[in-house]
Amino acid sequence: MDVSQPIISEVTYGPQVNAALKANVVESTKLDYLLHYPTVYIIRKPEERKFRVYVGETNNIQQRTDQHLQDALVSSDWQQFNTADSKMLVVAHEHFNKSLTLDIENQLMNYLMGVPAVEKLVNGRGNPQGKYYPSDEMEAIFLKVWQKLGKINHTLFPTQEAVINSALFKASPFHRLTPEQIEAEDTILNKVRQVFYQQQTATGNLILVNGEAGSGKTVLLSSVFYKLATEFQLKTPGNDQAQQLSVQLLINHDQQKKVYAQIAEKLGLQQKGQPAIVDKPTHFINTHPADAPIDIVLVDEAHLLWTQGKQSYRGKNQMADLLTRAKVVVAVFDEHQVLTTEEYWEQPEINQMVTKAKDQGNFISLKNQLRMDASDATIQWVHDLVFNQTLNAYEADKKYDLRVMASPKDLEAAIATKAKDDSEGLSRVLATFDWPYIDKKKPKDAETWNVEIGEWSMPWNMQLPLPKKDKRQINKLPWAEQPQTINEVGSTYTVQGFDLNYAGVIIGPAVKYRQGKIIFDPDESENKKATRRRTMQDQSKRKVANELLRNELNVLLTRGVHGLYIYAVDPQLQQALQAAMPNNQG
Repeated sequence: MDVSQPIISEVTYGPQVNAALKANVVESTKLDYLLHYPTVYIIRKPEERKFRVYVGETNNIQQRTDQHLQDALVSSDWQQFNTADSKMLVVAHEHFNKSLTLDIENQLMNYLMGVPAVEKLVNGRGNPQGKYYPSDEMEAIFLKVWQKLGKINHTLFPTQEAVINSALFKASPFHRLTPEQIEAEDTILNKVRQVFYQQQTATGNLILVNGEAGSGKTVLLSSVFYKLATEFQLKTPGNDQAQQLSVQLLINHDQQKKVYAQIAEKLGLQQKGQPAIVDKPTHFINTHPADAPIDIVLVDEAHLLWTQGKQSYRGKNQMADLLTRAKVVVAVFDEHQVLTTEEYWEQPEINQMVTKAKDQGNFISLKNQLRMDASDATIQWVHDLVFNQTLNAYEADKKYDLRVMASPKDLEAAIATKAKDDSEGLSRVLATFDWPYIDKKKPKDAETWNVEIGEWSMPWNMQLPLPKKDKRQINKLPWAEQPQTINEVGSTYTVQGFDLNYAGVIIGPAVKYRQGKIIFDPDESENKKATRRRTMQDQSKRKVANELLRNELNVLLTRGVHGLYIYAVDPQLQQALQAAMPNNQG
């Protein structure tokens, strides 16, 4: 959409904003938009290559600045902006109105969440708008704003591609939710109100959010987490004082925990010297006695909770333990992403948990596929491959780039090419766990554990050294965003819960094609956590490897937003995949 350029002026933050804008902008029409019409503004304070940032919107920039200067008398956050090196960027546009400036403000916060140079986003007030005039211009206007800001300060406002590829941006609580996600969020918040308004102080209230890979569970939970931790004020009968509930977010996935912890730090949810608001389930259970429950526990990737004891966990079921340690547990769950025997749920257990949630009106199901930008036919083709174990003829998809590669070398080269393209980056090679790998232990006769196919070889994940430059900052990034990992092969343990633009998946020898059917061969897998026996509720021991290896394949094949490149080690599977492609194109 062709829209006019925004008007942006940078001034020193302080009491003489109007005078500074008049000195900067000579053209009277542009100055009028800055002084007398709705504007968006960004206050930034640099701190050793990092920035503390405030984003706001107003109808009167001088009056709003005066308010902030008054706030500095009582607020430590605002006192920190009262220095000579703090700057203010004022953004105007001829089409700005109240709704549009609120949307631009929200999108700026969304983007700034994904900027490594932003140390803290002070205001953090999400307020995306619905339909209005001219809401259809918002994205085009915002892009021009962001690009113009980038010319003023590229460190604070990097390229759009660099931002939207970051996991922090993708998990930001400021995304505009889909109608399905809005309905789910409203249901969760209303259920929380109901529990505490009716003073149901007993523990064990379970709200279960079900959705397959790519259904938008992470964005929903991030939004709910932020609102409960900041905006959610509850008044109960006989108590006029608003109550701030105690909230904890738990995640059993190390890479995803990094992301949520950084979000909490940037938004000021994590205070220095205070217990971690983002934690792992085992640590939370071990440090929170059942006789002192907190108000709300949110669990992302709840299918990764343990359902049997381990060395660090002496209980029998982490979900059951959490339900005794919180008045409300909101759990995001997908049984098709359970990967290890220690996470395995027997079907009666799942049915019991779902039935309990449904009986309480606390079961939420997300149906839409939001990750793969593909046709319904492509999504169904992947689903049939994994769960029905059938290979149907694949119809070419104009939106989605799905290919079967002739060799692992070709797959690696194709992914490397995509990763070099700024507009398509964040592409990585992945594989089923069919080659040896022991974490934090080197093999006897080599420097790294490798995925090896014939003469081709690449190291498994998390082994290559971090770049010396910005090493500490890079270490905070999830695996796929670290630059050296383009030369590694990722596994489910590093990419589960994350998006890639293009995923190159090597299907190892544990997945075969025999007599027109895809089968799983646990003897070929090196994933001992999936192939070992599981002690069942009746104390019998049996293998559940077929289910877990199927889930492993499901996680890998659903990572790519724009494309999926496949190579299969099993010759019969590779041949069948090539035959399924249009014109038998491999």
